[in-house]
Amino acid sequence: MGASTRLIEARGCLGGIWTAGLLSWILDWRNKPGFMAELAHRLLQSQSARLYGGSLAYIPERMKLLLEELCTEAGVRVRLHTRVSAAYTQDDRIHLVVTDSKSGREAFAGKIFIDTTGDGDLAAQAGCAFELGRPEDGRCQPMSMLAILAGLDPQKVAPFVRGLAEPLGQPDPKKHLLEEMKRAGVDPSYQLPTLFYLGHGLFCLMANHEYGVSAVNAEEITQATLRARAEIHRLVEALRLLGDPWSEVQIVATSEHIGVREGRRIRGLYEVTAEDLRQGTQHEDAVCRVTFPIDVHAVDPERDKGIEKAAFRSQPYDIPYRALVARDVSNLLLAGRCISGDFIAHSSYRVTGNAVPMGETAGVAAALAARSGRTPAEIPWKEIHACREELRSRPVPPV
Repeated sequence: MGASTRLIEARGCLGGIWTAGLLSWILDWRNKPGFMAELAHRLLQSQSARLYGGSLAYIPERMKLLLEELCTEAGVRVRLHTRVSAAYTQDDRIHLVVTDSKSGREAFAGKIFIDTTGDGDLAAQAGCAFELGRPEDGRCQPMSMLAILAGLDPQKVAPFVRGLAEPLGQPDPKKHLLEEMKRAGVDPSYQLPTLFYLGHGLFCLMANHEYGVSAVNAEEITQATLRARAEIHRLVEALRLLGDPWSEVQIVATSEHIGVREGRRIRGLYEVTAEDLRQGTQHEDAVCRVTFPIDVHAVDPERDKGIEKAAFRSQPYDIPYRALVARDVSNLLLAGRCISGDFIAHSSYRVTGNAVPMGETAGVAAALAARSGRTPAEIPWKEIHACREELRSRPVPPV
């Protein structure tokens, strides 16, 4: 769209949880046209990803390169290793963001800002109201550190691997992996340990839960990171000592950034609620349709170390554009898990297949607003939708 765009990234690669967090799979992406479809096509075309039913498993290092290539192609000015530390606001608008990096303290001006920090850091710095955790006690879902493994034969470990076990008539690879870990003398903090095959001899392991950790407390995150990395090494070493098929297993990498499921939920012009999930609410200004179920990872390890049972079965529902528009700052948009929603709804829409169309739509709205001197709330949805559809008109082969 020709908008001048600067992307400020705290870590040394783009992609957040996809890359620095080694997430390695994308959920709820199938019904997402536009940039999500293009991204999936490029990953599959380059043999950087594999399809497993509704999930897309990818190699994080390939994702890093692809995202950098896409931003370079689009003329985005990328700044890595730079953290936004403050926002200067006046008359309900952000005028400057202040950053800290190896270059020292700097300030960047802009017409429209988009918070894609996951935890709503910029929105909070700008004074936006937010919610954090469960309404009754503020407790958040646990964090998880992920690891990339090598040295395993996919055929030999197939009964323990999600996506490989099911075609063999073994429907519960998580249960089998838990039993194998207990046979090795270790009991993971996440009782539904999951192993994915990424291709090219690489696997992703999720077997860690860090309970009671705040996404907005650096000391708590630090201690969780230390505990999590130690646990992953302990689990994998125990499996290796079992012998075949684990005798050659090695940890290639643990995530540089621990996986945060839940941070601030910023107040927007619309709050997505559990009732929307129950009713399958549809909106005229639908950014995307969420099909992922309620997925609350157990908050209290004394009661459960897996997934909490949902009170009801959610229906496919829409994320409205209004949930991406910050209520308290007029030139701020939100995308990803920090959008406006309640605790239950967030557990469903937080997966990254939904974050992509949120970011895509926020980008379109920001460009329209900046170009015309309007605020995001003043842009009619019909205008955003028409522009987004025009961008999506480029043919992308189906995957």
